[in-house]
Amino acid sequence: MAQLESDRLFVALTRPQMFAGVTYSFFVINGVLAAELFLILKSLWVLVPALILHGAAALYCLKEPRIIDIWFARSRHCGRVPNHRLWRCNSYRP
Repeated sequence: MAQLESDRLFVALTRPQMFAGVTYSFFVINGVLAAELFLILKSLWVLVPALILHGAAALYCLKEPRIIDIWFARSRHCGRVPNHRLWRCNSYRP
């Protein structure tokens, strides 16, 4: 059985842009959400859930770096269909 080899340069060039262990898009969304909640609630306690969410996303990004982008695309394009209750399944909408 043939063993696959991974080229370090190819892997580095195909990975998404990362910042602090997560994709840049997730980092920006998490930071904006934490800042908005801080401005609304005027409490530093909003940083705790933001840091926990960041840590969980960093653990997921260790295995698959594009997991956050895949989840964003899935939530944007694969919404619930009107008859989901009846068939208990989902499908893509064009």
